[in-house]
Amino acid sequence: MQFIDLKSQYQALKASIDSRIQKVLDHGQYIMGPEVAELETALAQLTGAKHCITVASGTEALLIALMAEGIGPGHEVITTPFTFAATAETIVLAGATPVYVDIKPGDCNIDPTLIEAAITPRTRAIMPVSLYGQVADMDEINAIAARHGLSVIEDAAQSFGATYKGRWSCNVSRIGATSFFPSKPLGCYGDGGALFTSDDALAQAMREIRVHGQSARYTHTRVGVGGRMDTLQCAVVLGKLERFAWEVEQRKKLGDRYAELIKASGAPVELLEVAEDRDCVWAQYTVKVDDRQSIIASLKEQGIPTAVHYPRPLHRQPAYERASCPADAFPHANAAADRVLSLPMSADLTDDQQQQVVAALLAAFAHA
Repeated sequence: MQFIDLKSQYQALKASIDSRIQKVLDHGQYIMGPEVAELETALAQLTGAKHCITVASGTEALLIALMAEGIGPGHEVITTPFTFAATAETIVLAGATPVYVDIKPGDCNIDPTLIEAAITPRTRAIMPVSLYGQVADMDEINAIAARHGLSVIEDAAQSFGATYKGRWSCNVSRIGATSFFPSKPLGCYGDGGALFTSDDALAQAMREIRVHGQSARYTHTRVGVGGRMDTLQCAVVLGKLERFAWEVEQRKKLGDRYAELIKASGAPVELLEVAEDRDCVWAQYTVKVDDRQSIIASLKEQGIPTAVHYPRPLHRQPAYERASCPADAFPHANAAADRVLSLPMSADLTDDQQQQVVAALLAAFAHA
C-alpha cells in the first residue's frame, strides 16, 4: 500500500498530463510559457481571489508574501510552532522573528484567543497555518489583525480545495499561499506553489519579486528572487485540475469514512475535530495515539505505511528555538508532537484499503 498513491492518480489522468507536457516540449517556452497564465487564471477563478501568482514552491510563496509586505529586520510575525519548518524558515529568511502561539488541541491549528497577547509594537503580520487541510479560524484572526493594523498571510500549503464559511482557502485573508508539492491535495511533479490576493498593489509587488524584482526586463524596481514556477509544472497542475473537484470530494468522504471505521472499531484513537462551518481536504489523515512508536512498528509489520506530521515543534528545533521560549512552552503543541500519526490518504484510496488500515490499527493496539 502506498502512503500517497500518485501512481493511480497519474494513470487516471495520463492522457491529459502527457499531452500537456508534450505541448510544452513542442513550444519550448519552459520559463513563463502560456501555461503559467492559463493556470493562474484557472486558480483565481476557483478560489474567487482577484489575483493568482504562481511561484517556485510553497516556501517561496511565503517568502515572497513577506517581502511584498515589507517585513524584515526588527519585525515580528506571529505563527504556530506546530507546523513544517518552512513557516518559520521564511520569516527568518526575511530577517524577521517568528513569535509562536500555541495551538488548539482539537484541530491542531493556531488558537486565536492567544494571539492578541503575543502582539508587540514590532508585530507586522500573523501567519496562521491551515494544518492537515482544514482552514484555521480566519474570521477571528482577521479581526485581531484589523484592530492592530497587521497583515494576515494564510499558510495554505495543505488546504487548497478546502472551504471556510463558503469561501475557498487562499481567499480568506489578505494573502493566501499554497504549495503544489507532489503530495499536496493539488500537486505537480516537482516543486511549485502559488500566491493569492485581491489587492492590486500587492499582486504587482509579488509578480515583480518572483522575477528578481523586475517591473520590466532589466529594470529592477525592488529586491526579488528567482521564484517562478516552471511551465512544465504548470502544465501538470492544469492536467490534474480536470478531476480536482472529484478528488476534493473523495478526500472529504474518505476522511468521514476513516472516522466512522475507527469509531466502530473501538480502537483508542483520538480523532481531529472538523468545525461545522468548514471542511477538510485531509492533506494528511492525522489522528492522535499513545505509545506511537509501537503502533508505527506494528503497522509497518502489517504493510501499512505511516508518517508523523510533526514530531518536534518549531520552538524545540535548533534553528528556530529562542532563549525566551523554553522547550516546555506551548503544551498543546508539545502534546500533539508526541501523539500525532498520519495514515495513508489519497483520493484513490479504496474502501478495502481503508478497512485494511483500520483493522491493522486495531491489531496494533491489541499487541501494544
